[in-house]
Amino acid sequence: MLILVHTVTHSGMLMTAALDLLSVFQRNLDASLALLQRLVEMESHSLDAAGVNALALSLSGEFRRRDIDVEILPCPGRGSALQAVWRSGAPGAPVLFLGHLDTVWPRGTVRERPFVIKDGKAHGPGIFDMKCGILLCLLVCDALHNRQVRPNGDVVFFFTPDEEIGTSAGLPLLERVARGCRAVFCLEPPLPGGKAKTFRKGVGTFHMRVAGISSHAGIDHAKGANAILELSRQVIALQGMTNYQRGITVSVGTVRGGAAVNMVPESAEAEIDFRFARLPDGRRIARRILRLQPRDPRCRIVITGGINRPPLERTPESARLFQLARRVAESLGQELGEGDTGGGSDGSFTAALGIPTLDGLGVDGDGAHAVDEHIIIADIPRRAALLSLLAQEVFS
Repeated sequence: MLILVHTVTHSGMLMTAALDLLSVFQRNLDASLALLQRLVEMESHSLDAAGVNALALSLSGEFRRRDIDVEILPCPGRGSALQAVWRSGAPGAPVLFLGHLDTVWPRGTVRERPFVIKDGKAHGPGIFDMKCGILLCLLVCDALHNRQVRPNGDVVFFFTPDEEIGTSAGLPLLERVARGCRAVFCLEPPLPGGKAKTFRKGVGTFHMRVAGISSHAGIDHAKGANAILELSRQVIALQGMTNYQRGITVSVGTVRGGAAVNMVPESAEAEIDFRFARLPDGRRIARRILRLQPRDPRCRIVITGGINRPPLERTPESARLFQLARRVAESLGQELGEGDTGGGSDGSFTAALGIPTLDGLGVDGDGAHAVDEHIIIADIPRRAALLSLLAQEVFS
């Protein structure tokens, strides 16, 4: 699928409309911050289905007030996904704005670290990743509702309930919604300086369990088969699969084992993270991990897991989508950069479907998954104007 990049033959008209739109979002910034505070205070940890559901229900009301069709889609055990559609009445493939409802912060965190504004920044749990991304979608809907932008096609907004823990429940719904879309704009946090993400590594996780033979460490040491020793040999083999030149990293992140200091341990386990730049490499490394054999024939190894996110690779189509976004940013007097990251997102799934995907379009800030999480307030109107215009120009 090819994106027809806007040639900006109407650059003068676009610049005038862009600056007018930016001015509207700047005038409404106080109301936007009040809405953002409400979103932050509606805690929605990935494992808190009730919190995710409450956020989905509240957002459905916000979309309906903007005359947007809304559907709440249950995801058993994970709350609900949310789909909202602005209907243009024009035929053809829609554009998709993609986000997620969940955060990494458990219920009660907002009491410890409440929403606060200081030195031009807004702080709060989940504000950067990605309550402010949700806010941007509502601001785009304001522009649509007020006819400040007029896309020649439908605009879809979709939010998964479990992105932070792998999107296992939300993925079938996401793939159903995304298929047939002309482009995807993912509202994940940007890179420093507001740069878009045009490349992401793929992600895989594995769990390794080693079963050995227990014995008394002083009396019958030779009778034991040390599961921790076997695991340590496997850790060395796993770490040796890293290849920085090819963008492959394998990391053993946690290890556990043994029952008592005076016992030869009969069990040990480890959790493994691996990242890869190219899907064939990811599949090759996954096969190598699953085929690992014990060095000590008395031990047994059980390995589970696999690839859970494909890479978001920079394709000619996604590059053209970025060039469109960069030209729209220029009409707003902004410079939009691009870069790559080792982290995964739901944008990786839409890219794997062959849909041009531009990621990292949230508000500039820092501290994702950290206690100093914050966004830069002045970037809210800029990003809202950029996304609103993209919703229009992608159909040109």
